[in-house]
Amino acid sequence: MTSRPNSFVLFPIGKKRFALPAASVTELAHPDREQHFPHTSKLLTGVLVRRGHIIPVCDVAPVLVGPDAPPRKFFLIATRKFSDGSEWTAIPVSGECELTTAELLPPAGKLPKHVIGLLALDKEIIEVVDLERLIGSGVAA
Repeated sequence: MTSRPNSFVLFPIGKKRFALPAASVTELAHPDREQHFPHTSKLLTGVLVRRGHIIPVCDVAPVLVGPDAPPRKFFLIATRKFSDGSEWTAIPVSGECELTTAELLPPAGKLPKHVIGLLALDKEIIEVVDLERLIGSGVAA
């Protein structure tokens, strides 16, 4: 039995690429004016006002690639699901994103809990991340 390919949005952070399921991605936005305010939430860097919505900006680069992550240029806006609903969340990324269709392979080896699978594209293995777990892992760090 073969599994059906799924759609994913690939996003770069520095030299490494990651993926989110395409169904959770709303858009890739050019840098808007991010509003900053005092807070103590890990990973939250501010908010964007986009299409009449206030969207939290969560910089996940420190969790994915470490503290030396390069500057981010765009915002990937995706939907985070909660037990009582969902909300848009902006993820700063360092370059253009790409839509691809591939078979989701099970995670192998010692990977963080936010990695829900792998994509084998050409000679590159790309981690598919669960946004809720990813942001949660940054909060716990």
